[in-house]
Amino acid sequence: MTDTIIIGGGAAGCFAAVWAARMGKSVLIFDKNEKLGRKLRITGKGRCNVTNNSSMEEHMKNIPVNPRFLYSAFSAFGAEDVMAFFEQLGVSLKTERGNRVFPVSDRADDIADALASEMHRLGVKVIKKRVTKLIIEDGSCCGVCAAGEEYRAGSVLIACGGKSYPNTGSTGDGYTLAESAGHTVTELKPSLVPLTSPDKFCAELMGLSLRNVTLTLYDREKPVYSELGEMLFTHFGLSGPLVLSASSHIRDMQPERYSVKIDLKPALDAEQLDARIQRDFAESLNRDFINGIRKLLPAKLIPVAVKLSGIAPEQKINGITKEQRRKFGELLKAFPVRVSGFRPIDEAIITSGGVSVKEISPKTMESKLVPGLFFAGEVIDVDAYTGGFNLQIAFSTAYAAAMNM
Repeated sequence: MTDTIIIGGGAAGCFAAVWAARMGKSVLIFDKNEKLGRKLRITGKGRCNVTNNSSMEEHMKNIPVNPRFLYSAFSAFGAEDVMAFFEQLGVSLKTERGNRVFPVSDRADDIADALASEMHRLGVKVIKKRVTKLIIEDGSCCGVCAAGEEYRAGSVLIACGGKSYPNTGSTGDGYTLAESAGHTVTELKPSLVPLTSPDKFCAELMGLSLRNVTLTLYDREKPVYSELGEMLFTHFGLSGPLVLSASSHIRDMQPERYSVKIDLKPALDAEQLDARIQRDFAESLNRDFINGIRKLLPAKLIPVAVKLSGIAPEQKINGITKEQRRKFGELLKAFPVRVSGFRPIDEAIITSGGVSVKEISPKTMESKLVPGLFFAGEVIDVDAYTGGFNLQIAFSTAYAAAMNM
């Protein structure tokens, strides 16, 4: 018999294990991967955006799904606490653009290894088996079954992630276990995921990466997200940091509903851009239009931009009208791409949806249906935009569970 069983050795599971062990509890953690924190090790392009160095109000603004549920957990353990925790474990941190916090080393492994070594120091026992069943007796959760064996405990924490990145072990086991205990699991959708487009030119632009552009996502005519950064054209549509962030603002994907406009020259306003185009044109008056805009755009983008401009590729620069030039400038400030869908959930960074927050105590993370059963991290129906907010959710909910198990 052990005090606490934790299912899942990711960010939330490892964090909860450390705090439960620090509280003097004996802890068993089940994880089916060879190495703990597999998904944690690849987050933030392998750099690990640990949290966001901003106020609780700012965090709440960046959590579109059930933010109020997290109020108690964030009050008890916020961004400053997460930063202090890792600094105390010897991982130096830095704050970058958008208040994103990373290890100074830029190595996600340093975060995962710090958790693993602290667990080892505290005597947390790791079992590399898949949990297949919860043991529920007299209405309470008192253990798990794994590989045909029973393991008994005073409390059980489900912290095994969502359905995104299944090769890291996030295969949706937590939802199945929660449902077996009578919990409601809301609709699961990909979030922070590449987007598909019906526009054939995306495939022509495949591999083209754009830096320092502003991407704006429109819900019909209304802009719902806009940010400066980088993005990528792919054979299916769009990817890259800006696109992943934009995807989490899409609540109900329908044909023709969402679209993207890319400002290819965000440093210039319309007048400045027109002056720049006129300067380039003045140097190429007798050239064909397609050859006179080489300084303005990446080579791969030129044929597509020419086609969308409506100006014939062989039109001489000196024959282009003021109105044509103005419209071309508008195209560069709002390059349009239609959006038709999400890529599959296994390409998503996080899963939107999960165990209903109505059935979990926000202060303790304990099930309201089954005493002794707790939840933390992505398995709960809460998710946030990029910027370190999702990991903060994992750490805060894990801390709340650990303090109350």
